[in-house]
Amino acid sequence: MEDHEKKNESITLKKSTMWKLLTLVLAVLLLISIYTGGFGYGKIDTTNTVIQPTDQGQQEQFPTVSVDMKKLVSDDPFEGKENAPITIVEFSDYQCPFCSRFYAQTLPSIIQEYINTGKAKLVYRDFPLPPNIHPEAQKAAEAAECSGKQGKYFEMHNKLFENQQILSEVNYKLWATQLGLDSDKFNNCLDSGETANEIKADLQDGTNVGIQGTPGFIIGKTDGNSARIISGAYPFTAFQEVINSQL
Repeated sequence: MEDHEKKNESITLKKSTMWKLLTLVLAVLLLISIYTGGFGYGKIDTTNTVIQPTDQGQQEQFPTVSVDMKKLVSDDPFEGKENAPITIVEFSDYQCPFCSRFYAQTLPSIIQEYINTGKAKLVYRDFPLPPNIHPEAQKAAEAAECSGKQGKYFEMHNKLFENQQILSEVNYKLWATQLGLDSDKFNNCLDSGETANEIKADLQDGTNVGIQGTPGFIIGKTDGNSARIISGAYPFTAFQEVINSQL
């Protein structure tokens, strides 16, 4: 009987010790959380905006590059007035989810505030990632280029982003018909790879000016020799600051 009581006392003691250790650990973790702003990679300020540890200011975040803007846009399709003072060159991939996010969430505000008001024009250039990453990116880009040969580049551009989950050559041809294109001309263009070299040139030009992923943007004065780079699907406010700084 005495041995049994000692055993119970020992178990109770061990449980008590365990709970004290657990309480101590939780208290330490709580203090760490308070002084570091949480257990994530970023800190959260009083406005609940996530601030990344690598944020070193706009100038470093959106660096300036030397580039002839007129040569960079060449004869690529654009939205807005041709003589708009600011040119936004977008290098993008139709299968890229971040590019789709920019199209759906940020582009409408850019169109409303800058393109429709004549302050800027948007030039679209292709930057398809390799087939092992985005197998439909190249042909989707060709579909847009083939549509452009019949005057409906951005109509196909919009179709591609709005149907990103079902990109396929069968659908490109279906959408071309829906857009009222000459089906035979479109199909021949797409099947032959007629526009592949144009896309290759876009990819090379993007690489030359420092584009490393999609979406990537070069924003500068239309007749200027320098511009700013935005790399990624940033919110409208980031574009607003960069554009306004050059107007």
